[in-house]
Amino acid sequence: MAKRPAAPAYICSECGWTTAKWVGRCGECQQWGTVAENVPQQGLGNRSVQSLAPSSAARPITQIDTADAPRRPSGVGEFDRVLGGGVVPGAAILLSGEPGVGKSTLLLEVAARAAMEGRRVLYVSAEESVAQVRLRAERTGAMHDQLFLAAESDLATVLGHLDSVQPELVIVDSVQTVASSQQDGAAGMPGQVREVASTLIRVAKERALPIIIVGHVTKDGSVAGPRVLEHLVDVVCHFEGDRQTSLRFVRALKNRFGPTDEVGCFEMAGDGIREVPDPSGLFLSHGQPTAGTCVAISLEGRRALPVEVQALTVFNPAPNPRRVVSGVDSARVAMVLAVLDRRANIRTGNVDVYVSTVGGVRFTEPAADLAIALAVAGSIKDFTLPRELAAAGELSLAGEVRPVTQAKQRRAEAERLGYKRVIDDRARTLVEALEQVQGAAREQQPTADLASIPEF
Repeated sequence: MAKRPAAPAYICSECGWTTAKWVGRCGECQQWGTVAENVPQQGLGNRSVQSLAPSSAARPITQIDTADAPRRPSGVGEFDRVLGGGVVPGAAILLSGEPGVGKSTLLLEVAARAAMEGRRVLYVSAEESVAQVRLRAERTGAMHDQLFLAAESDLATVLGHLDSVQPELVIVDSVQTVASSQQDGAAGMPGQVREVASTLIRVAKERALPIIIVGHVTKDGSVAGPRVLEHLVDVVCHFEGDRQTSLRFVRALKNRFGPTDEVGCFEMAGDGIREVPDPSGLFLSHGQPTAGTCVAISLEGRRALPVEVQALTVFNPAPNPRRVVSGVDSARVAMVLAVLDRRANIRTGNVDVYVSTVGGVRFTEPAADLAIALAVAGSIKDFTLPRELAAAGELSLAGEVRPVTQAKQRRAEAERLGYKRVIDDRARTLVEALEQVQGAAREQQPTADLASIPEF
């Protein structure tokens, strides 16, 4: 008796959850509209088996020649830094970021620089008309005859432009606004995003053609669409920045061809976006040093950056003094204040404390603990720390100064910028760190009245 065919199952395109009947919402990842019928493939006959024969024999990895896949610089040094040295032929790169952060401006600059180096570039905009892109290009100076523009939202038409232009670099802005006629649903639906991305990636691999894809983000900052999109591409970069400041960062979240701990720095200006190869002076105030300031050595990717931490304390006899922070972690500031009060005998329970960073940078790593403590202590004691002093250390609840990652690199960057002394884990406790600050103040002004230097 012939077996009755099994009922078709339904599968979530986001997480792979299956169910026997269709539902509007996935029971695993709780996403709406991602559950679709899973049509099983029919069995393969002899002819199908023959078609699965490998097109080329497997070889030892030591005999694989990489001469046909050299990196090519994009023309934007900071972007190449994040990619690991340049664009690899056939690479699929996903660039995500908040709306209005400057993704299109950055990629238009990348396209123009590549065109200036003699490469033919195709920029596909599914969100703007070619006239709108041309206006931005005129404003930013991204004009070149080798840069081709197309305003298309149909995937088949985009592939037709690839055949006619024969570009050496393709930029698609964005994957959520391009739709395929081979897939049901509107543009931006998980099935459409998966179909468009997989087709573009397949073309990139077949033609050794690098493709940069722009991806939208959701409210929580993750890439919109199915999670499989990030698995399909070779490189995932995130473009971030605060709209209140002009500084922008590009971070690699995934990179099959290079490291993921590099950061590219850019600055938004009226005439476009500019690279910032040495951002060391962006997060320092340029006035006279005052009480309640301390320079901390932050680490952005492989870059050590000095960040000025400012603290202001105001006497408040109320039982619940205020704690206001900007650019630092409020929980770590509360912990640092408790350590100051308990381990260093610097009372913070009767003062309002305001802690902020200069330049709008967000400094949340534990290496900021010691600088915050020194800045708050200087504000309470009305003591100005020496200009040539910086700090980098994590504080424990016992008042110990713990080592931080890349301590040697942080000290080297501080010395390059003129900081002669770095307070770090070589001071074993917070009290010892405060004593070193006192010693540095006495060395800087040996003829000054020693009574003006407070006892911590």
